[in-house]
Amino acid sequence: MRVALMLAAVALTAGCATPRNDLVVVLPEEGGKVGAVVVTDDQKRQTTLDKAYASARTDSPGMFDRSPGMKAGPSSAEEVKKSFGPALAARPARPVSLVLYFTEGSTLSDESKAVVDRMFAEIAKRPAAEITVIGHTDTVGNDAFNDKLSLERAQAVREILIGMGVPAPNISAAGRGRRELLVPTGDNVNEPRNRRVELSVR
Repeated sequence: MRVALMLAAVALTAGCATPRNDLVVVLPEEGGKVGAVVVTDDQKRQTTLDKAYASARTDSPGMFDRSPGMKAGPSSAEEVKKSFGPALAARPARPVSLVLYFTEGSTLSDESKAVVDRMFAEIAKRPAAEITVIGHTDTVGNDAFNDKLSLERAQAVREILIGMGVPAPNISAAGRGRRELLVPTGDNVNEPRNRRVELSVR
C-alpha cells in the first residue's frame, strides 16, 4: 500500500472539556497516484481515505456535547488551499530522482548531457539541497574494475555539480559497481542502461 500524502489540521482550545476538531485530507502525488490513510476518532471508529482529496473530520465531545462523530467526504483543491495554504507554502520541495547514462568509461552520453540543466533546475529550487550520487556499471570486467569505474562516474557528476556552484559538503558520492543492475544480464554484457549515475535531490 502506498503511503498517503496527507494534510492534517488540529483545532485545540484550552480546557479539558472544550471540543476538538481534526481535519485530515489525502492529496494526490504529482503523477496522480493516491495512497491511503486510516483515520480513527475518540470513539475508536475508523474510516479509510484512499481517493484524491478524500477528507475526514473528527469531533470529540465537549461539556454539553455528548455526540461526537466522524464526518467523511470529498474535499477539493480549493478547500485544501483555503484550510492549509500556509502549510502548503512552507513545504520543502519533494525529493527528485534523476538518471544520467554513460558511454564506456566516465563520459556522459549526449542524451544525458541534456539532463544536466534539468538537474541544476531541481537543485536551485532548494535553498540547501542535499544530493546523493550513486554510480553503476554494466557487467563487463571484474568486480574491482567496476567498483572503481562506478565511483569515478559518481565523482565525475559530483564535480559537475560543484562546478555549477553546489557546495561540495552537500553532495555525497558512492559507487555500487555491477551489484545493482537496472537491466539484469549475464557477465561481460555491454548494456548501456546499466552504465549510469543515479541522483537523489532533496
